Amino acid sequence: MTSATTSRAATPARRNNRLLPSLGILLVTGGILLLAWFAWLWFNPGPSPYRYQLVEEGSVDKFSQLGLDAWPDLTIAKYDVFAEEIEKPLASGHTARRGQTPPVLISWENHTSELIASVDSKLNELTTLAAAIDKYAGKDALILGWWDTSRQIKLLASRDTLFNSHVGQPLIVPTPWRNREEAIRKYEDQFWGAKASDEERRKFERFTDALLAEPEQGAAILRELAGGREAYIALHVTDLYKLGLMRPDQFDITYKNFPMEGNMHGLIGYLKNWMQENNFTTYTLQSISDKMVRGYFLRTDKSSNSLIAKMLPFTNSNPLDLQPVQLIYQQGGYWVYQIPSANPAPASANPTTPPSTPHPAPAEGS
Repeated sequence: MTSATTSRAATPARRNNRLLPSLGILLVTGGILLLAWFAWLWFNPGPSPYRYQLVEEGSVDKFSQLGLDAWPDLTIAKYDVFAEEIEKPLASGHTARRGQTPPVLISWENHTSELIASVDSKLNELTTLAAAIDKYAGKDALILGWWDTSRQIKLLASRDTLFNSHVGQPLIVPTPWRNREEAIRKYEDQFWGAKASDEERRKFERFTDALLAEPEQGAAILRELAGGREAYIALHVTDLYKLGLMRPDQFDITYKNFPMEGNMHGLIGYLKNWMQENNFTTYTLQSISDKMVRGYFLRTDKSSNSLIAKMLPFTNSNPLDLQPVQLIYQQGGYWVYQIPSANPAPASANPTTPPSTPHPAPAEGS
């Protein structure tokens, strides 16, 4: 009896002994699978809420309306931007590339008041700027500018630029899409290629430091980045908004679109009243189209006293009088400055400097 009982009691024990290792293996395997699933979600947070759809592609001759005859070796492509469950495109743009190099965005138009992927730009302003740089800047000159402007200048003006890659900062998406930023960033990196290195990103952060600093300090940082070379900085009014997205705690900026329905003086009066009602201290304008302008408004004295605010035509700044960097050219929304050396030579000693232009019309800044 005893022996039989002992034998029957031992059987479940042996089963438990076999079950415990199996259960451990199952738990470990399940844990690995769970970790793998979390890792997959981390690196694959869902698709981007929008996509670029190719409309047409070809040589410059196929896009004669763009005015790119001076660059016959480029391949041009037009893209529309579509979002989930929305039939009409939210934005449109053109890219250009030379050979098999990654594409460079050269024009962009948002079809809604929300900015998606990029800010609005005019190609004719860019081509005029590129032609001026090619004509007046020394062949060995270094051009500093926002990374997207830098890539455009390198492509069209064949000058060395501080930034040559797709830095992708800031990410420009409507607020409802902020929870999908990782997916959007991944999609943008894949589409544009030419992803920036850590070193280039570090330099770009230093470049934004310069724009946010007071003029003298900002110019010193720009000289540091130029490394003693003949150097120029090209800014566009839209860089204000991009800087605000990157550094919201340091640069307080807001934009608002206004229709061009009457004379410019009437619009200016309305803008001043709107600015005062909302406690802004200064503003400047960007011409979006013949029927629309975009106002950029600053709220704090710290923002208004930054180098970028002094370099662009706000109501309380005068770029022609700025000394730490010297205005030499202006076209549409673009403003180009020479970055003087620590001990600048007389202006007449530099024959490659483009001629200055008058203060812009109110449609671009006032």
